[in-house]
Amino acid sequence: MSAAPAFALLGLGEAGTAIAADLVAAGATVRGWDPVREPPPGVVAAGDEREAVRDAAIVLSLNSAAVAVEAAAAAAPGLRADAVYADLNTAAPAVKRAAAKAAGAAFADVALLGPVPGNGVRTPALASGPGAERFAAALRALGMPVTHLGPEVGEASARKLARSVFAKGLAAAVGESLEAARRLGCEDWLHAELEAALTAADDRYLTRLIEGSLTHSRRRAEEMAAAVALLEELGVEPRVAAASEAWLRSLGHSGVGR
Repeated sequence: MSAAPAFALLGLGEAGTAIAADLVAAGATVRGWDPVREPPPGVVAAGDEREAVRDAAIVLSLNSAAVAVEAAAAAAPGLRADAVYADLNTAAPAVKRAAAKAAGAAFADVALLGPVPGNGVRTPALASGPGAERFAAALRALGMPVTHLGPEVGEASARKLARSVFAKGLAAAVGESLEAARRLGCEDWLHAELEAALTAADDRYLTRLIEGSLTHSRRRAEEMAAAVALLEELGVEPRVAAASEAWLRSLGHSGVGR
């Protein structure tokens, strides 16, 4: 572990701090910069992005999508010629491509696939881009399960965001459903129903969701129209329910459902 490469961390929030601490524990030299937070123990503080990346073989950008391009541009003048600039922010592929252009280095588009707190450097990840293979080799040696997808910047982030449509959409549906149940006085019952459904979910359940929606789209659209009416009666804005109704009706209009 003493042979771990030198790292720079741009962004020392919850995720950046957790990963930085693990890198230090693995024997890596880590320099960090954050405009509002002090680095954790063992991380050398830098005055700005350019200073942070000065000696780093691998730069990890863990700030936010809103400043990802700005951070890459600020770091670029200080990057070593052989450095890998890895953007771990959750951002659209176009933002990753703009960050790659701004960094002007071997760029790795990295998508973290789980919560970083509690996992740190062991958080599973996807990586794509010209610097992805080198990023994967270095981080795998330190415990990160990295899947290398190839040389295209944006592929890793696109896959994660496609998955996010499900994950965050599911969270929104659960929240909307439970709010309705709370107003109906049956929140505990529905919570147990949802828990049982998620616990029992398997590949057959996913197949039923896909094929059932295609086969019974018109009937299910009417069911969701009734759900929308219920939510409106309860004073709950039917964001997810209304979107579900519209999606099911679009399937029916395509002639695939009944």
